[in-house]
Amino acid sequence: MKTSMIISGLLISGFISPMAIAADQFSVNVGAIGVMPNDDSASLPVIESLAGLTSGSTGVTVDNNTQLGITFDYSFTPNWSLELIAATPFKHEIHGTGAIEGLKVGETKQLPPTLLAQYHFTLESDVIDPFVGFGVNYTTFFEEKVSPELGSVLTDLAVITANDDVELALSNSWGFALQAGVNVKLSDNWGLNLMISRMAIDTVADVRINGATAESIAVDIDPTVAMFGLRYSF
Repeated sequence: MKTSMIISGLLISGFISPMAIAADQFSVNVGAIGVMPNDDSASLPVIESLAGLTSGSTGVTVDNNTQLGITFDYSFTPNWSLELIAATPFKHEIHGTGAIEGLKVGETKQLPPTLLAQYHFTLESDVIDPFVGFGVNYTTFFEEKVSPELGSVLTDLAVITANDDVELALSNSWGFALQAGVNVKLSDNWGLNLMISRMAIDTVADVRINGATAESIAVDIDPTVAMFGLRYSF
């Protein structure tokens, strides 16, 4: 009742038009979402020095992962909407490249909530709804773990002993996000959603021994993120 009175007052005062109210629409998309890194990293100078490897001959890479994705859309005009992308936590393994190809360095989980402004193109058909989006991504990393394989390498190089505590820590990241996709209307409420995004995710991975950083690696993950799912509009 109170909400209705507020809206009625705004309508009377001219702050909200009946057309704007009619255009408002809330939708939820649920489906499979995949993160596919296009990664690039700095080398591991400490490992290279201790192992007698050529400078710049090592690096790391992050593998793909697919989880349950959910996005929330709010249309405030026929052409413009906001979208929030969320998902269950992604889990990635981190492996060595170059001279340490195949060495499992560790693993991490991450959540990359992303907020985008979307522009929806006007077509004669109300079944196909193509759109593009741009916005900001925040990625938080957690439950980082050093692999036993890396621990064995560090032990063989006499960097650590069995009594040392070795940890992996990844810094959180802010970056841009770009998106393109299409909604397909199946009925008044149900539809399909397909989107592909490119996100800027840059982190610094620290290998810490007894709390002190022994190796620090800058990693540009910059993944392609794709999602396909069902869409329900309220």
